[in-house]
Amino acid sequence: MKTLAKSAARSATKYALGALCGLMLGTASAQAAEGVKLPEQDWSFDGVLGLFDRAQLQRGLQVYREVCAGCHGLRYIAFRNLADLQYNEDQIKAIASEAIIVDGPDDEGEMFEREGRLPDYFPSPFANDKAAAASNNGAVPPDLSLMAKARFGGADYIHALLTGYEEAPADFEVLEGLSYNAYFPGHQIAMAQPLDDDAVEYADGTEASLDQMARDVAAFLTWTAEPKLEARKTAGIWVILFFLFVTGVTYASKKKIWADLHKDDGSKE
Repeated sequence: MKTLAKSAARSATKYALGALCGLMLGTASAQAAEGVKLPEQDWSFDGVLGLFDRAQLQRGLQVYREVCAGCHGLRYIAFRNLADLQYNEDQIKAIASEAIIVDGPDDEGEMFEREGRLPDYFPSPFANDKAAAASNNGAVPPDLSLMAKARFGGADYIHALLTGYEEAPADFEVLEGLSYNAYFPGHQIAMAQPLDDDAVEYADGTEASLDQMARDVAAFLTWTAEPKLEARKTAGIWVILFFLFVTGVTYASKKKIWADLHKDDGSKE
């Protein structure tokens, strides 16, 4: 039994080390793929106990609607999901009503347009990819719903990208129609700089600096990619507490059982 236990322990250790090495190599490969080390930011949702800042998410939504929505969709987010950002039903209905939704067919077999409703998803700004490419010099703007999970670095990457526009080095040739970005792989990006100081006027009075807007929309897109992030963290904490409780009960039971056995052995002697 001891031999089997030692063998199992060695196998588990090897598996754990292999998984850790794989994770480290995967991370290193991802960093190499991006080519540039991203500046690390402090986010309210970082860590086991981290939570989203609802005011920041609302500001991020405002930046998305006023700046990003002209080119990028949020196909996996329904208007009703905005309740998670602490909007009330009337506010969400007002936001949804500003969207134009293609619906149908009607009784005559025709498609028609209508105002958005709570169950509707954020519409794409383009009818299809060809229309998107035609409006953007051949580049199709990606949907942003899962962008924070699709790019290594998540919120750090989005913030770096939005603040990384600058003049290209003298020895670097930027192709026509592209912009230089210090944090975009290859440093040439089809998207022109979308944000500048005071690009929006925040409803809560926050100063709309480039850095602030980039942080806010990065946080918002982290939420769109993981809207259940807080619920998962809470569930994880309860699972850990449960296992700690079970471990305590098991240890106490073990001590009790072995104490009784030792007592019985002593009485026999």
